[in-house]
Amino acid sequence: MKDEIILLDCWASSYGMSVKIALAEKGVEYECREENFQDKSPLLLQSNHIHKTIPVLVHNGKPICESLIIVRYIDEVWHDKSPLLPSDPHQKSQALFWADYIDKKIYNIGKRVWRGKGEDQEVAKKELIEVLRNLERELGDKPYFGGENVGFVDVALVPFTSWFYTYETRGHFSIEAECPKLMSWAKRCISERKSIAKTLPHPHKIYEYALDLLRK
Repeated sequence: MKDEIILLDCWASSYGMSVKIALAEKGVEYECREENFQDKSPLLLQSNHIHKTIPVLVHNGKPICESLIIVRYIDEVWHDKSPLLPSDPHQKSQALFWADYIDKKIYNIGKRVWRGKGEDQEVAKKELIEVLRNLERELGDKPYFGGENVGFVDVALVPFTSWFYTYETRGHFSIEAECPKLMSWAKRCISERKSIAKTLPHPHKIYEYALDLLRK
Protein backbone atom coordinates (compact mmCIF):
# COMPACT_ATOMS: atom_id res chain seq x y z
CA MET A 1 0.00 0.00 0.00
CA LYS A 2 1.33 3.43 -0.95
CA ASP A 3 2.22 5.80 1.88
CA GLU A 4 -0.04 8.81 2.41
CA ILE A 5 2.18 11.80 3.10
CA ILE A 6 0.74 15.26 3.69
CA LEU A 7 2.79 18.36 4.48
CA LEU A 8 0.98 21.23 6.19
CA ASP A 9 2.97 24.31 5.30
CA CYS A 10 3.24 27.97 4.32
CA TRP A 11 5.24 28.66 1.15
CA ALA A 12 7.34 31.41 2.77
CA SER A 13 8.30 29.37 5.85
CA SER A 14 12.01 28.56 6.02
CA TYR A 15 11.14 25.66 8.31
CA GLY A 16 8.71 24.25 5.77
CA MET A 17 11.31 24.62 3.03
CA SER A 18 13.71 22.43 5.02
CA VAL A 19 11.14 19.65 5.07
CA LYS A 20 10.47 20.01 1.33
CA ILE A 21 14.20 19.82 0.55
CA ALA A 22 14.59 16.69 2.69
CA LEU A 23 11.64 15.03 0.95
CA ALA A 24 13.04 16.01 -2.46
CA GLU A 25 16.49 14.66 -1.57
CA LYS A 26 14.86 11.34 -0.71
CA GLY A 27 12.60 11.33 -3.77
CA VAL A 28 9.46 11.08 -1.62
CA GLU A 29 6.12 12.06 -3.18
CA TYR A 30 3.75 14.00 -0.96
CA GLU A 31 0.78 16.35 -0.94
CA CYS A 32 1.47 19.90 0.21
CA ARG A 33 -1.41 21.82 1.81
CA GLU A 34 -1.01 25.56 2.33
CA GLU A 35 -2.26 26.78 5.70
CA ASN A 36 -4.07 30.06 6.33
CA PHE A 37 -2.84 31.39 9.68
CA GLN A 38 -6.05 33.38 10.15
CA ASP A 39 -8.17 30.27 9.56
CA LYS A 40 -6.14 27.21 10.47
CA SER A 41 -7.36 23.90 9.15
CA PRO A 42 -8.90 21.28 11.45
CA LEU A 43 -6.10 18.90 10.42
CA LEU A 44 -3.42 21.36 11.60
CA LEU A 45 -5.19 22.03 14.90
CA GLN A 46 -5.62 18.31 15.44
CA SER A 47 -2.12 17.34 14.32
CA ASN A 48 -0.23 20.01 16.28
CA HIS A 49 -2.61 20.86 19.10
CA ILE A 50 0.21 22.15 21.34
CA HIS A 51 1.80 24.84 19.14
CA LYS A 52 -0.76 24.96 16.29
CA THR A 53 2.00 25.91 13.84
CA ILE A 54 3.49 24.62 10.61
CA PRO A 55 5.22 22.62 9.32
CA VAL A 56 3.55 19.33 10.17
CA LEU A 57 4.18 16.10 8.29
CA VAL A 58 1.33 13.62 8.44
CA HIS A 59 2.60 10.16 7.48
CA ASN A 60 -0.14 7.56 7.14
CA GLY A 61 -2.31 9.53 9.55
CA LYS A 62 0.45 10.03 12.14
CA PRO A 63 1.64 13.65 12.65
CA ILE A 64 5.26 14.71 13.15
CA CYS A 65 5.84 18.32 14.26
CA GLU A 66 8.79 20.76 14.34
CA SER A 67 11.00 21.02 11.25
CA LEU A 68 14.24 19.52 12.57
CA ILE A 69 12.37 16.60 14.10
CA ILE A 70 10.54 16.10 10.80
CA VAL A 71 13.77 16.19 8.77
CA ARG A 72 15.38 13.67 11.11
CA TYR A 73 12.28 11.48 10.84
CA ILE A 74 12.45 11.65 7.03
CA ASP A 75 16.15 10.71 7.14
CA GLU A 76 15.44 7.70 9.35
CA VAL A 77 12.35 6.41 7.52
CA TRP A 78 13.78 6.80 4.01
CA HIS A 79 17.34 5.89 5.04
CA ASP A 80 18.28 4.09 1.82
CA LYS A 81 18.82 7.28 -0.21
CA SER A 82 20.77 10.54 0.32
CA PRO A 83 21.59 10.22 4.05
CA LEU A 84 21.45 13.61 5.75
CA LEU A 85 22.92 12.72 9.15
CA PRO A 86 26.30 10.99 9.46
CA SER A 87 26.45 7.53 11.02
CA ASP A 88 29.38 8.44 13.27
CA PRO A 89 27.90 9.42 16.67
CA HIS A 90 30.22 12.38 17.23
CA GLN A 91 29.72 13.79 13.73
CA LYS A 92 25.98 13.33 14.15
CA SER A 93 26.05 15.20 17.46
CA GLN A 94 27.86 18.10 15.79
CA ALA A 95 25.35 18.26 12.94
CA LEU A 96 22.46 18.26 15.41
CA PHE A 97 24.15 21.00 17.45
CA TRP A 98 24.58 23.34 14.47
CA ALA A 99 21.10 22.67 13.13
CA ASP A 100 19.69 23.52 16.57
CA TYR A 101 21.85 26.67 16.63
CA ILE A 102 20.36 27.75 13.29
CA ASP A 103 16.85 26.89 14.45
CA LYS A 104 17.14 28.97 17.62
CA LYS A 105 19.03 31.96 16.25
CA ILE A 106 18.37 32.99 12.66
CA TYR A 107 14.59 33.29 12.53
CA ASN A 108 14.26 35.38 15.69
CA ILE A 109 17.26 37.62 15.00
CA GLY A 110 16.39 37.99 11.32
CA LYS A 111 12.85 39.00 12.25
CA ARG A 112 14.25 41.80 14.40
CA VAL A 113 16.34 42.96 11.43
CA TRP A 114 13.53 43.19 8.87
CA ARG A 115 10.83 44.32 11.28
CA GLY A 116 12.99 46.49 13.52
CA LYS A 117 14.05 50.11 13.55
CA GLY A 118 16.77 52.21 15.11
CA GLU A 119 19.00 50.81 17.80
CA ASP A 120 17.24 47.46 18.10
CA GLN A 121 17.69 46.86 14.38
CA GLU A 122 21.40 47.76 14.57
CA VAL A 123 21.90 45.36 17.50
CA ALA A 124 20.04 42.63 15.62
CA LYS A 125 22.20 43.16 12.51
CA LYS A 126 25.37 42.69 14.56
CA GLU A 127 23.93 39.57 16.20
CA LEU A 128 22.92 38.12 12.84
CA ILE A 129 26.35 38.74 11.32
CA GLU A 130 27.99 37.06 14.34
CA VAL A 131 25.75 33.99 13.92
CA LEU A 132 26.47 33.78 10.19
CA ARG A 133 30.22 34.15 10.76
CA ASN A 134 30.11 31.30 13.27
CA LEU A 135 28.41 29.17 10.63
CA GLU A 136 30.94 30.27 8.02
CA ARG A 137 33.76 29.12 10.30
CA GLU A 138 32.05 25.78 10.80
CA LEU A 139 31.69 25.38 7.03
CA GLY A 140 35.41 26.00 6.57
CA ASP A 141 36.67 24.90 3.15
CA LYS A 142 34.08 22.15 2.68
CA PRO A 143 31.69 22.50 -0.27
CA TYR A 144 28.76 21.69 2.04
CA PHE A 145 28.29 21.44 5.79
CA GLY A 146 27.74 17.72 5.15
CA GLY A 147 31.14 17.49 3.42
CA GLU A 148 30.99 16.49 -0.23
CA ASN A 149 27.19 16.17 -0.10
CA VAL A 150 24.28 18.13 1.29
CA GLY A 151 23.64 17.18 4.90
CA PHE A 152 21.40 17.96 7.85
CA VAL A 153 22.92 21.38 8.55
CA ASP A 154 22.68 22.44 4.90
CA VAL A 155 19.00 21.51 4.85
CA ALA A 156 18.41 23.49 8.05
CA LEU A 157 20.26 26.63 6.89
CA VAL A 158 19.76 27.06 3.15
CA PRO A 159 16.05 28.03 3.32
CA PHE A 160 16.96 31.12 5.34
CA THR A 161 19.06 32.38 2.43
CA SER A 162 15.84 33.15 0.57
CA TRP A 163 15.19 35.73 3.32
CA PHE A 164 18.67 37.28 3.12
CA TYR A 165 17.60 39.86 0.53
CA THR A 166 14.83 41.01 2.89
CA TYR A 167 17.27 41.26 5.81
CA GLU A 168 19.75 43.21 3.69
CA THR A 169 17.24 45.57 2.09
CA ARG A 170 15.41 46.39 5.30
CA GLY A 171 18.63 46.53 7.35
CA HIS A 172 20.81 48.36 4.79
CA PHE A 173 23.79 46.01 4.87
CA SER A 174 25.38 43.25 2.78
CA ILE A 175 25.64 39.68 4.02
CA GLU A 176 27.94 38.83 1.11
CA ALA A 177 30.37 41.56 2.18
CA GLU A 178 30.39 40.18 5.73
CA CYS A 179 30.33 36.45 4.94
CA PRO A 180 31.55 35.81 1.37
CA LYS A 181 32.28 32.09 1.87
CA LEU A 182 28.81 31.50 3.25
CA MET A 183 27.22 33.24 0.29
CA SER A 184 29.35 31.16 -2.09
CA TRP A 185 28.01 28.08 -0.33
CA ALA A 186 24.42 29.36 -0.75
CA LYS A 187 24.93 29.91 -4.50
CA ARG A 188 26.50 26.46 -4.81
CA CYS A 189 23.50 24.86 -3.11
CA ILE A 190 21.12 26.49 -5.58
CA SER A 191 23.20 25.83 -8.68
CA GLU A 192 24.12 22.22 -7.88
CA ARG A 193 21.08 20.82 -6.04
CA LYS A 194 17.74 20.60 -7.85
CA SER A 195 16.03 19.80 -4.55
CA ILE A 196 17.06 23.24 -3.28
CA ALA A 197 16.68 25.26 -6.49
CA LYS A 198 13.10 24.02 -6.99
CA THR A 199 12.13 24.62 -3.36
CA LEU A 200 13.43 28.09 -2.54
CA PRO A 201 11.16 30.95 -3.62
CA HIS A 202 12.68 33.99 -5.33
CA PRO A 203 14.09 36.43 -2.73
CA HIS A 204 12.03 39.29 -4.22
CA LYS A 205 8.85 37.28 -3.66
CA ILE A 206 9.83 36.80 -0.03
CA TYR A 207 10.51 40.54 0.24
CA GLU A 208 7.03 41.39 -1.06
CA TYR A 209 5.56 38.89 1.40
CA ALA A 210 7.47 40.54 4.26
CA LEU A 211 6.30 44.02 3.22
CA ASP A 212 2.73 42.74 3.12
CA LEU A 213 3.10 41.43 6.66
CA LEU A 214 4.41 44.83 7.77
CA ARG A 215 1.46 46.60 6.17
CA LYS A 216 -0.93 44.32 8.00
